[in-house]
Amino acid sequence: MGLLKYWMIIVVVLVILVVIIELYIRKKYSWAKISKAEEDAKNIRDEASREAESMKKESILEAKDEVHKLRIDFEKESRERRSEIQRLERRNIQREEALDKKSELIEKKEGNLNARESAVEEKEKSIEELYQNQRKEIERLSNLSSEEAKELLLEEVRKEIKHESAVMIKEIETKAKEEADKKAREIITCAIQRCAADHVAESTVYVVSLPNDEMKGRIIGREGRNIRALETLTGIDLIIDDTPEAVILSGFDPIRREVARIALEKLILDGRIHPARIEEMVEKAKKEVENNIKEEGEQATFETGVHGLHAELIRLLGRLKYRTSYGQNVLKHSVEVSYLAGFMASELGIDPTLAKRAGLLHDIGKAVDHEIEGPHALIGSEIAKKHHESSVIVNAIGAHHGDIDPQSLEAILVQAADAISAARPGARRETLEAYIKRLEKLEEISNSYEGVEKSYAIQAGREIRIMVKPESVDDAGASEMARNIVKRIESELEYPGQIKINVIRETRAVDYAK
Repeated sequence: MGLLKYWMIIVVVLVILVVIIELYIRKKYSWAKISKAEEDAKNIRDEASREAESMKKESILEAKDEVHKLRIDFEKESRERRSEIQRLERRNIQREEALDKKSELIEKKEGNLNARESAVEEKEKSIEELYQNQRKEIERLSNLSSEEAKELLLEEVRKEIKHESAVMIKEIETKAKEEADKKAREIITCAIQRCAADHVAESTVYVVSLPNDEMKGRIIGREGRNIRALETLTGIDLIIDDTPEAVILSGFDPIRREVARIALEKLILDGRIHPARIEEMVEKAKKEVENNIKEEGEQATFETGVHGLHAELIRLLGRLKYRTSYGQNVLKHSVEVSYLAGFMASELGIDPTLAKRAGLLHDIGKAVDHEIEGPHALIGSEIAKKHHESSVIVNAIGAHHGDIDPQSLEAILVQAADAISAARPGARRETLEAYIKRLEKLEEISNSYEGVEKSYAIQAGREIRIMVKPESVDDAGASEMARNIVKRIESELEYPGQIKINVIRETRAVDYAK
């Protein structure tokens, strides 16, 4: 027990010695590190001091260089300014010397002028004395006072001036007429040059292409029922001859020809050709033509820049595409007249918009002149008035053929533009117009009879096809109507060859299986 205690004491003492030795070693090592850190810090301070001193010296040298450079620039600028000041001083001195010389010259001239003025005054006095003496001498010799002589002289001068003024007025009037004619020619020439319009000869036939010659038989149909139905519904004559893969549509009315062409093309594409289908396609074609008429009217207003027209006026404008006058397309003619009137109005300094509007609408009556009696100019003016066009437009439309007196410059310009457009070489053909009038007269005679539903002049006027209402006209009445129409045509019309009168009375029974 005593030995164990002894060994424990020894172990404790040894542990304490080890701890003391370890603390001593750590302390010595720490002092060494501190000494080394102090030495490093001292070295860093010395190095920083040396660098700071070097930078200080460099900054001082740069500052000295900058100051030297600024001093040199300042001295140079100062020398330049001194030179400029010296130059300006020399220039001012020269100006002062020149002004002194001018002042001396002016003083000399003033002295000369004063002397001359005195001499002039003396001469004026002597001239006045001489004038008075001569005046007295003239009065003594002529036995007239100065007032009497003055009145006599003025009377002679008046007569001479009156004669000269009359001659001058006549010369001015002649020159004004020549200038006016020249100016009018220039304005019309300029308007014509600025308006380049195409004129296409209107045709009374259409050629419809076929995919093959077998289609001709299908168009004719069994015993000709298809071609009869198409001709009856459209009023157009279908000519099927030896022309390969083509059918000719003949008729004087362009709207009917267009309806027939569209309907026939639709039937060819569809392939189903029979009377019921033909009737359906004709109705569709009529609607399509109506849409085309509206689009053509809108296009005409767009091209001419005429806006705000009533929808009915636009529709009537579109119908003019299918109307010709002496072979000239009326819609193209109206657009051209609008352009010409607008150009001439611009040259004369009046409102071109109003002139263009009147020019575009001037032939609007031709769209319905086959429905309403009277000159187309007056019909057109009534239509324009009905749709609230201005009085200037209404008058210009009614006066463009002299039916009423023009009341504005715009109306006169429309007259001139209409004449220019119609007078272009090749614009019109008298023969076609006479031909169309003859066909229209045939239809007018047929439609005048009671019970007629519609009538078509076909085959270049060699046949008139008349559809009557079966409930109004019986078979005997149809025969009597044909004879009456023959007599009236023979008495009222002149025509080559003979005209076939074909009165058609058709009844239908329609019912639907449900």
